[in-house]
Amino acid sequence: MPSYVIPDKCDGCKALDKTACQHICPNDLMVLNKDLMKAYNRAPEMCWECYSCVKICPTQAIEVRGYADFVPMGASVTPLRSSDSIMWTVKFRNGTLKRFKFPIRTTPEGTAVPNGGFNEGKGDLKSHELYTEPESCGMANIPPVK
Repeated sequence: MPSYVIPDKCDGCKALDKTACQHICPNDLMVLNKDLMKAYNRAPEMCWECYSCVKICPTQAIEVRGYADFVPMGASVTPLRSSDSIMWTVKFRNGTLKRFKFPIRTTPEGTAVPNGGFNEGKGDLKSHELYTEPESCGMANIPPVK
């Protein structure tokens, strides 16, 4: 099921030019209705159900109905995000709550290395990282860089 916005909870990210869900949506589906100052999913049939908008919404106004293999029928899933973890709360039809907390980072915030620790561009084309090339690319040899 695609994401949907609960209008009573949405505050349009306090009338900013671009809402958090607009910023994070990988398919560019979330938009802000400037008259109502509420976000909405403009093409639900195109939603990837990636939960990005659900996780980033500061007012928890966006929901996605979970699949039966994730949550049982009739249950709801609500994420609560912090700087180092995300807690998923599953509310079952009978009112039972289950909470699951997971880290969202493997490195402290702001310490990620852009090249992942690899010295990109400093290697030799004949190094062991490229040991199957050019054969795996279907070429006789590696073309020279101009």
